[in-house]
Amino acid sequence: MDMNKLLYLSRADVESVDLDVSTIIDLLEKAFHEKGEGKVEMPPKPGIHTQPDAFIHAMPAYIPSLKSAGIKWVSGYPQNQERGLPYITGLLVLNDVETGIPYAVMDCVWITAYRTGAATALAAKYLARPESEVAGILACGVQGRTNIEALAAIFDIKLVYAYDINKDVQKRYVQEMSAKLGIEIVGVNTPDEAVVDADLVVTSGPILKHPTPTIMKGWLKPGGFGSAVDFDSYWHPQAMAEMDKISTDDHSQFEYYASEGYFNQTPAPYADLGEIVVGKKAGRENKLERILAINLGLAIDDMAVAPEIYRRAIDRGIGTQLDL
Repeated sequence: MDMNKLLYLSRADVESVDLDVSTIIDLLEKAFHEKGEGKVEMPPKPGIHTQPDAFIHAMPAYIPSLKSAGIKWVSGYPQNQERGLPYITGLLVLNDVETGIPYAVMDCVWITAYRTGAATALAAKYLARPESEVAGILACGVQGRTNIEALAAIFDIKLVYAYDINKDVQKRYVQEMSAKLGIEIVGVNTPDEAVVDADLVVTSGPILKHPTPTIMKGWLKPGGFGSAVDFDSYWHPQAMAEMDKISTDDHSQFEYYASEGYFNQTPAPYADLGEIVVGKKAGRENKLERILAINLGLAIDDMAVAPEIYRRAIDRGIGTQLDL
């Protein structure tokens, strides 16, 4: 590694590395194992907010076993979709763990999309029924796509119910994802149709401090697993109250968001994903448990994936070398 050079990877560069979702899930499992053992450094992410329900967050983390240190500077602006712009944008910086010198800067849109789906799949590996085969996707955007792709890497999914308030978006999702995954995907007219018969439910709308929840008590069937990628925006407090278990990916960050006005009526999580991965807390214990995972999105997710993207980019000659 030339310490006088920095590798820049554009969004197209990151995508062209073509890192498969199964590898991403494996990398996250290693990172969460380290977290569960108390071996990572990851302060709660600070942020600034220039618009209602929008954020720009700084997300630093250090994973010693992966020799990964860096920071993601990421924004989420719900109204961007009306402007024809992506909801999530940002950059990720990797630093050498011996010298602190930055050696890579890369677009974080693809990484954020796929590591978020991988975190859902990792939680489901421990918290969903292994025989789960029907999924429900509510919100057919980027996360609706990457989450089902990641779940399909672990579960033998035979049927997906897809719902979106924008029927054109839903129609494209059904056409494109069924062709990509070779799975039967059915567009439904109401959100309850995407939930009531599903073993695995993913909600991935915008993150809202004052949401109008959609999923009601009794919709998630006994034995069902839910992943609330959008915090508590989709799930009614009574629906969360009937959960046998609620997990998160990090207690400190959950408490931070609660102090900022989110999760006002959400029961406290019984465990974080690191505790579950290392066996400090139990995962699913019977076939009838209703379990909800509320993964907030952690810097260790990104720092688990970014070094592998860097290594593959170097091997393939992808990216632009810049002088420091």
